[in-house]
Amino acid sequence: LEDGRLELDTNPVENAIRPVALTRKNALFAGHEIGAENWALLASIVATCKLSDVNPVAYLAEILEAILNGHPQSRVEDLMPWNFRKASSPKPKGIA
Repeated sequence: LEDGRLELDTNPVENAIRPVALTRKNALFAGHEIGAENWALLASIVATCKLSDVNPVAYLAEILEAILNGHPQSRVEDLMPWNFRKASSPKPKGIA
């Protein structure tokens, strides 16, 4: 705070968390507590994917397929969004 070169602007952070806050408010009207918990879980996964520069739809499709194909529970860290592209091969250009 003593360095005058730093810009004191919270707009980027506020803009980043706004969709999360809106989703949280909308989850209040999910109709059931379990539905709201599921909604919050999905919103968290999507937000984490976006922060990790991962396509949420592709991520969900690939990890669900990996789980169905018997991905070992001991290697669950491999399925986290921040490890998603490191563990899987890059997609060809033009494919989302």
